[in-house]
Amino acid sequence: MNSFKDRVAIVTGASRGIGLGIAKELVERGAKVCITARKPEPLAEAVAELGGGDFAIAVPGKADDVEHQGEAVAKTVERFGRVDMLVNNTGINPVLGATLDIDPAAAAKILGVNVLAPLSWIKHARDAWMGEHGGSVVNIASIAGIRASPGIGMYGVSKAALIRLTQELGAELGPKIRVNAVAPAVVKTKFATALYEGREEEVASAYPMKRLGVPADIAGAVAFLLSADAGWITGQTIVLDGGVTLVGGL
Repeated sequence: MNSFKDRVAIVTGASRGIGLGIAKELVERGAKVCITARKPEPLAEAVAELGGGDFAIAVPGKADDVEHQGEAVAKTVERFGRVDMLVNNTGINPVLGATLDIDPAAAAKILGVNVLAPLSWIKHARDAWMGEHGGSVVNIASIAGIRASPGIGMYGVSKAALIRLTQELGAELGPKIRVNAVAPAVVKTKFATALYEGREEEVASAYPMKRLGVPADIAGAVAFLLSADAGWITGQTIVLDGGVTLVGGL
């Protein structure tokens, strides 16, 4: 459980849900973390959950704000002396409905936050530490990025692009920096509420594992990909779906 001793991570979108679950897993394994999200108050609460300032710092801001990205990376290096790991967890899906009916500005925002922001975060981390010292990145994609996802089509397009970006950067940034991704199905978080609220048992019945995911299901896989145990893995996306894509469920 000390596999990340003396290592430092940045986890975006980590005031709750999957991001906070990942941050907790990393701290439990010995890492120090910087967590980001838009609102300072939930971030402060999350830092307290992580054990306080000896283990975690928070930098509030918008994930697609380049100045915020630079500030978060700089503060991480200033506080903890390095940045070995980056988890691009922040994602948005502000609209539901047919893909062709999405306002172009909303589509651009989805792509900006879900694809271009992770690219920029990785560049900041590379320039600040990883390019010289090495490191590991995990992008949080979705099974919506590996097959059609009616109702959340543009979100799916953005996650498909993130998976493709993971492949490209895996090829370009080796051997010093590894870049991988995970693609979860429905995980019980506030972000995914619309996909299961009021009908969780019905939704879960389509899964061979007969339950929806929880943040801990994602955190363990992310920790593996960040660790030395995955030292010969890069450019890959691990599907974390309770088996649902095996049987064609949602």
